[in-house]
Parts: sequence; structure tokens; C-alpha cells
Amino acid sequence: MPSIAITTGEPAGIGPEISIRAAWALRAELNLVLIGDYRHLSSLAASIDPDIRLVRASSSHGAPNAVSGMIAVIDCPLAVPVVAGMLNPHNGHAMLQMLDLAIDGALHGKFDAIVTAPLQKSTINDAGVAFTGHTEYFAEKTGTQQVVMMLASGASSSDARPLRVALATTHLPLKDVANSISVDSLLQSLKIIDQDLRTKFGISHPQILVTGLNPHAGEGGYLGREEIEVITPALDAAKQQGIHVSGPYPADTLFQPRFLEHADCVLAMYHDQGLPVLKYASFGRGVNITLGLPIIRTSVDHGTALDQAAKGIGHASHGSMIEAIRLAAQMAAESQTHI
Repeated sequence: MPSIAITTGEPAGIGPEISIRAAWALRAELNLVLIGDYRHLSSLAASIDPDIRLVRASSSHGAPNAVSGMIAVIDCPLAVPVVAGMLNPHNGHAMLQMLDLAIDGALHGKFDAIVTAPLQKSTINDAGVAFTGHTEYFAEKTGTQQVVMMLASGASSSDARPLRVALATTHLPLKDVANSISVDSLLQSLKIIDQDLRTKFGISHPQILVTGLNPHAGEGGYLGREEIEVITPALDAAKQQGIHVSGPYPADTLFQPRFLEHADCVLAMYHDQGLPVLKYASFGRGVNITLGLPIIRTSVDHGTALDQAAKGIGHASHGSMIEAIRLAAQMAAESQTHI
């Protein structure tokens, strides 16, 4: 039974609630360990369902022995009490500690995968720590030079070929995107995508489609030369290394069935070029995956939803968290076959 750590995210958002609900729903299938403030999580659990039982973990570095009918919690105390819907920078460092505990456990083989509830970047930055997102943080903490952010329809999707969208750049201002892509960086992204689709998703010959950067994929250089000078050379280099890739395609016409039915992944150039399509198609069922890491990390496809948290228990859906956990378990199982 895979052991999966769940970091419960921004305590004032919906992360703790959806983490508890999903862990309770899947407790018979997987060994799930919550990482967060034990007192806060216990209080929430009692409000969600009096039958939910949490037990404080005896170790901060791995999965405790499973306790029948209970969910283990690695205690990561908050600095100040939580008010639902209200951010407090005093709790910013505790959120990073949750991630550090999970990463350390995974690197030492005590967790098979990590699933993260959403964080509020501003809370951590206001605490005095530069933080741009989970993806970048996991890369830094694992010493990974380059990672790829990918969103996918969930593990329970009935689609014969799930929609997967990876990003060449992540959390950047739009004005910085063109200068942030290069032949080398795109080639490395394609290698990471190809490798992880093979070893963590069990796809023997991944088919990858790539968008252009500019409208109409540059229209032969009339609307920009990045497709000619950067993207196409990267695709040619990838093909020489045996990667099945094609493009660059205009992003406004690529996302339609006649193209996607033969694709295992689409590589888009920037965050809001590819993700609106995926989130429209599968919001609430999608999963965020960080490719290229030495560990498995998935997450939900939404944010902290402070407005929903402020309304009280019962307004948040834990569907995406369920999908993120199940996909993490599937990836962990597939990875074992490639060791």
C-alpha cells in the first residue's frame, strides 16, 4: 500500500478541509499521512464528521504505523490561530515547514509520493520569504536544475487519452516569457516530459505536441520569429534524440479533438496559454504534476479559495484532491516497475 504525504496548505483556505475529506474517503485504499497543525486539523475534522479520527504521528520523518480507522497527522504547529478566509503572514514559515517535512521524507524513501494542498504565495512572501510557487520550491529543495509543470485530467477520467498540458515557463510576467525560452531549455523540457511519461505514466512512445509562442505560431515570421529561431530548432534536436514531437502549432487551433486524440501531452509556452483550456475541460477533476523531480509530487488544480473557506465547512469540493492522490499512487506504482 503506497505511503503518501499530504501537505494541508494555507490554513485559512480550503486546503485543510479538502485534505481531511479526501484522506478519510481513501483511507482504506492508501496509507495517507497529513502534514499540518494537529490541533487545527482535529478541530476541522470534528466539524466535518464526528466519526473522523486523527492520530498524531510519532515521527516527523515518515509514515507512522497505520492505525485502523484513523488518519495520521505529522504535527506542524502554526504560530497563531487560524481565522478562516483571513491570511496571516505569521503562519507563512509553518507552511514551508510542511513542505520541507514532506520533501525530506520522500527523498529518504519514507513517502512514495507527495500531494500538496494549495498555498497562498502572498502569505509566505509577506512572512519575508521569497516564494514563487510549489513547482519552483520543490525544484530548489531537491536540487533539480529544471522541472516542468504539467496539468492533467484526473486518474478517474473516463477519457481514453487524458488531456495533459505542460508548460515551458511557469509563474512569470507575460513580458518576460519570450526571453525565458531557449533552444536548450525547450529541449530539456521535452526530454523531461518524454522521460516521465514513459517511467511514471507507463506510456511507451509518448506523442508530444508543441504550441508556438506568437499568434498563428508567428505566421512565418510576420508576427514574431521565436518559432523560427528557437522553437523549431528545439523540436528538431528533440527528434534527433528519438522524442516523438511535432509543431509548433497555433495555440488557438491546436486544442481540438482531431489533434488531441493522438497526443499524450501538449507543451505550451506559458501559463495562461495552455491552462485555461485544460481547466475549462476538467476543472475540479484536474491534477497538477511536477515533472523532472527525483520524487513524485501532485497537487490540486485550484487555489486556496479563501472566500469559500470564510463561509465555513461544507462549501469546498475535494474532487481534485481525490484525483491528485489517486494519480500520485498510480505514478508511484508505475515508477516501481522502472527501478
